[in-house]
Amino acid sequence: MKVILLQDVKPHGKKGEIVELSDSFAKNVLIRKKQALEATPKNLNDLKLQNRHNEKVAKENLAEAQAMAKEMEEWTVETKVKAGVEGKVFGSVSSKEIATAIRNQYDQTVDKKKIILDEPIKSLGTHEVKVRLHPDVTATIRVHVAEK
Repeated sequence: MKVILLQDVKPHGKKGEIVELSDSFAKNVLIRKKQALEATPKNLNDLKLQNRHNEKVAKENLAEAQAMAKEMEEWTVETKVKAGVEGKVFGSVSSKEIATAIRNQYDQTVDKKKIILDEPIKSLGTHEVKVRLHPDVTATIRVHVAEK
């Protein structure tokens, strides 16, 4: 029996795939648990329409992320920290502080997990920081660390 998987089913396939399984397993396990649908012409057409819609949404998200990246390339985010002699910062500037500064200065919400710091910022001055906006799009912003 051919079925359309609605979820990932470990040894058999991933969500959205059409797989051939035994009738009893498909009916008694997967269809009963709503993990699969029988591959009827109507369900196949629905799957095709859903895939087209998902592709369209993915393209829109990519275009939106690329536009945001172009805008972010020109940003300089200001943060102020306590510092000692020779510009040594007490503590460090974390991705959470950078995300808060972006929200305060540019009215944009960026998840702190999307801000990529190779190592915490521990000195005054301007530093380049990468922000992952989409799996395929990464923007580079400047973070200016000044003394309080």
